[in-house]
Amino acid sequence: MNELAKRIFTSILLICLLISMFFYNYIFIVILIIFGTIIWVELNNLFIKVFRNIYLKTLVSFLALTYIFYILWLSMISFQSNDTKIILLYTILICIMSDIGGYSFGKIFKGKKLTKISPNKTISGLIGAFVFSLLLLIVLNFTIENLNLIKYLILTLAVSSASQLGDIFISYIKRKAKVKNTSDILPGHGGLLDRLDGIIFGIPIGVNIAILI
Repeated sequence: MNELAKRIFTSILLICLLISMFFYNYIFIVILIIFGTIIWVELNNLFIKVFRNIYLKTLVSFLALTYIFYILWLSMISFQSNDTKIILLYTILICIMSDIGGYSFGKIFKGKKLTKISPNKTISGLIGAFVFSLLLLIVLNFTIENLNLIKYLILTLAVSSASQLGDIFISYIKRKAKVKNTSDILPGHGGLLDRLDGIIFGIPIGVNIAILI
């Protein structure tokens, strides 16, 4: 349970940081640039260990950089109004709750493994991720009047799914690179990508769904 407590504590710190970013645009921009840079460096270091061909390394590195810029751009345009700010913040909170729910249920209930790609992932963890995400939706429903429940239900389930798939993908890349953590920037927790892997996959899904629906 020590590891679970650390994970929850880190998530709480990230939530506090996100809230401060929500209210102060300059903090948002600075943190966004710093996080984007660190995540790209960590991703690039993984790809260097996975791919041997120099041309393939360069291509994958460029694609990773393009994707990070895309996420930064989506996040920037989401800060143009309070409505889209809420969507962005809610999307990130879904990813955090999915991470906490998946880890908590997986540790408590254990059970059958979800996939060989990431041996630590369990079906109970999958259920927990969705349960915690839907609890967040319930809180939002009581907080905001006339909430479009169908829209936010679709958004919640889609973002939670994307977040979990992102977590599995990064876990797979780490296994291929034969590393446990993407870096040691967060003492006791690993790299920034280790904690935000689901978020970088959840943001494009959440923002685009909010635009389309």
